[in-house]
Amino acid sequence: MAAPLTPPRLLPSGDSAITVEFSRSIDDAANRRVLALDRAHAAEPITGVTETVPTYRSLLVHYDPVQIGFESLSEKLMALAQRPLPSATKARRWRIPVAYGGEYGIDLEDVAKALATTPDEIVARHTAGDYRVAMIGFTPGWSYLSGLEHALQMPRRQNPRLLTPAGTISIGGVQTGVQCLAGPSGWHLLGRTAVRTYQLHRDPIFLLEPGDAVSFTPVDAKTFSEQDRAAEAGEFVAELMAS
Repeated sequence: MAAPLTPPRLLPSGDSAITVEFSRSIDDAANRRVLALDRAHAAEPITGVTETVPTYRSLLVHYDPVQIGFESLSEKLMALAQRPLPSATKARRWRIPVAYGGEYGIDLEDVAKALATTPDEIVARHTAGDYRVAMIGFTPGWSYLSGLEHALQMPRRQNPRLLTPAGTISIGGVQTGVQCLAGPSGWHLLGRTAVRTYQLHRDPIFLLEPGDAVSFTPVDAKTFSEQDRAAEAGEFVAELMAS
C-alpha cells in the first residue's frame, strides 16, 4: 500500500487566488504532484476556478470569489491533491535541434573553462541529457527543463544580460531551458534553436507543454539557417518522436 502523500501548503494569493505549494525548492517529485493536480482539476473542474498556473513546486489557482470562497476551494483542492498519483503516462517526446557555440552560444567556451573541460564535452553532455518540461513561464514559451546532469550545473551569471537572442538554449543552476523570445537572462548561453516554442499565429500557439520530454541534437550553421526560415513559416522544426 502506497504511503500517504504529504499535504501541500495552501496559501492565499491576494483575494482571488490560492497557491498550492508542494515544496519550497526545485524538486522533480513536487513538480509531478503539481502537474497531477493540474490535470486532476482539468478532468474535474471546480466551479468558480478561472485559471490554473503550474510552476516547478506549486500550482497557482485563480478563482472568482463571487462563485466560491477561499475555505470551500481550499477543501476541494486539498482533496484533489491528496489523491494517489496516477500511473506514469506516456509523455510526448521532442527532439530539438541546436547550433552550439560561436555566435549561437557565446558562453560555451567560458562554461567549459569554468567546469574544467572542453566545449565539445559540454555539448556531448548536454545532448546526452533526457529532460522534462517542468514549467512554462517568465516570457511566452520560455520552457524550464529539469534533468540537467550534475556535471553541468553551475551558478547563474553574476551580471545578467539585458538582451539575449530568441531561441537561446542555456543553463542556469540545476536547470536548462529553451528561450523563445528575445529578452533578459542571467543564464549561460550554450547555443540557439530555430524552434519557436511560442508562435502567435500558429496552431498550436505553444509547442511544448509541462510534462513533455525533450532531448537536444546538434546542427551546423547552414542547417540552423534553413530551419530558421522553415520555423518562421510556421513549421515545428522540432521532431516529435514516436512513443
